[in-house]
Amino acid sequence: MRSALITGASAGLGAEFARQLAADGADLVLVARSNARLEALAAELRAAHGVRVEVLVADLARTRDVERVAKRLCSEKHPISLLINNAGFGLPLHFADNDIDDEVRHLRVHVEASMRLMHAALSVMRGRGGRIINVASVAGFISRSTYSACKSWLIGFSRWANAEYAQDRVSVTAVCPGFTHTSFHERMGLAPGDEGVPDLMWLDARDVVREALRDAARGKAVSIPSLRYKAIVALTKVLPASLTAGVARRGRV
Repeated sequence: MRSALITGASAGLGAEFARQLAADGADLVLVARSNARLEALAAELRAAHGVRVEVLVADLARTRDVERVAKRLCSEKHPISLLINNAGFGLPLHFADNDIDDEVRHLRVHVEASMRLMHAALSVMRGRGGRIINVASVAGFISRSTYSACKSWLIGFSRWANAEYAQDRVSVTAVCPGFTHTSFHERMGLAPGDEGVPDLMWLDARDVVREALRDAARGKAVSIPSLRYKAIVALTKVLPASLTAGVARRGRV
């Protein structure tokens, strides 16, 4: 993989994608809201692997910022061969109690920004070839407020796009991890253990990213890291939605 653009790259799965791709020799464009964290990661990767790393500060809830990232994706001088739509954040599950503006911003980042960036990437990847990874979630297979709805959209759209653009040598993969040790929960104000999730259900970010990149290279439409979550997704197809929704409420994101 020659070059990759990663949104939400300053921490969590985004930073882990950056580290593994840089170790494999890929040049990177790192996108997030925090300039200081992006610059620190970029310096680390340049020093460790000698790759070219660009920093692009953007808030993907803002249309103008999304347009700037889309413009970078369309660059012919420094083409992008892998787009990773990873930016996102969680909200409390009680939709009616949440601020509606927060919910709209949540939708824009998870769905609208991902769609716009996919559109930009496809405009230059078709025929030339490329890969798109959309970081979704196992939550996309169950009923779990708007977070689940956003991730379900990503999964469905990725499945369609992977089939539709295969003839153009472009693969689209929805990566669907379960609970993963990152800073995601801390940003929601949750301390370790507050989520109410057994230790057995937690995944390591390095394993998630490793399997995601492997599945994307194979052209898979959906990647579900770990056998335990593959089994859970299989069960969601046969269990009543009311039951899976009840179980899902035990976790916080």
